Amino acid sequence: MKIQIEDKDLEDLILTGASGKYWQLARNKQFMEALGRVYRLLEAVQSVKELKLYSFLHYEQLKGIRKSSVRIMNGRVERLVFVEINNGLEIQSLELDRDHYGKKK
Repeated sequence: MKIQIEDKDLEDLILTGASGKYWQLARNKQFMEALGRVYRLLEAVQSVKELKLYSFLHYEQLKGIRKSSVRIMNGRVERLVFVEINNGLEIQSLELDRDHYGKKK
C-alpha cells in the first residue's frame, strides 16, 4: 500500500529514526525496530482489511470516525492512527494514550 504521513515529526521518526517531538521514543531501540516492522507490514498489505490477519497488531477500526489504529509493540500503549484513502493510507498520528488498555493511574 502507498503510505502518506501527515505529521512531519512522525515521518522523521519512522523514516530516519530521529525526531524532535518524539525524541524519547527514538532512543528506544526495541520500539524503533517494532515501528519499522509495522511500517513495512503496512506497505506490504493490499488493503487495510488484511491487517486483521496479524493478531499482534491489534488492529481496530475506531467507532464513530473513519480512523483505524494498530498497536506498535506488545506491552506498550503507543498506536499508529490512520485513515484509508483511495490508493493507500494516511498515517495521522502516534497515539500515546496511557490508559487505552485500562492502565489508569
